[in-house]
Parts: sequence; C-alpha cells; structure tokens
Amino acid sequence: MRIGELAERTGVSVRALRYYEEQGLLTGERSQSGQRHYPDEAVDRVRLIQQFYAAGISSASILEMLPCVVTGVASPEVLATLHGHRSSVVRQIEELQETLRQLDSVIAGAARSHESGVPCQPG
Repeated sequence: MRIGELAERTGVSVRALRYYEEQGLLTGERSQSGQRHYPDEAVDRVRLIQQFYAAGISSASILEMLPCVVTGVASPEVLATLHGHRSSVVRQIEELQETLRQLDSVIAGAARSHESGVPCQPG
C-alpha cells in the first residue's frame, strides 16, 4: 500500500509516517518512481508505535525494542528496558485510575447538587 493509504488506515499523518521511516521504526519499499509502498503488516507496526508513543516511550527506545517484537528474543539490556517501560505504564495506569476516582467523586457531587437544585459553584 502507498503511504497515503497507510496514513488513512492508521489515522496517522503522512508526515508522522515519514518520520517513523527516518527513525528506522518503519520500512517501506520504493517504487521506480520513488513512491513508498508498505506491506499490510505496516498497519499493525504503526499502531504499535503509536501505543508506545502514547505511553511516553521514545523513538530510540521503540527502535531498540522492535527486533524483540518481531523475534520474541531480547538481550538482558533490552529486557531490562522493557521491564522499565512496563513499570512506567503501570504507574500511568494507577495515576489514571486515581484521576477516574476523582472525576467520579466530582460527578457524584454534581449529580447530588443538581438533584437538590443547588448548582455547583465555580472555583
């Protein structure tokens, strides 16, 4: 598939896909006219890259981890890096769960206020 189709299928901009390629995170073949062409598996690769970015993992770390994603084999150093990223994601999840609890509390208070006819006051 061409880069525009990959962008459409993944919801990632063409510019971001070019960046991924520059960073070595994504590879495509070049046609004789210079157009990029990607295999169908590139969709899953881009989605994985997006998930890792969303978790705060740098492109350098993602590049280091990608061979492990493909082969399932990692050096002790990469395995330690993977564990570190996992711990970071767990912390993020815990923080988001606390945020959710806080939002639930605010929503419950606002619902009670609405039911009693007393509006929430700003600030």
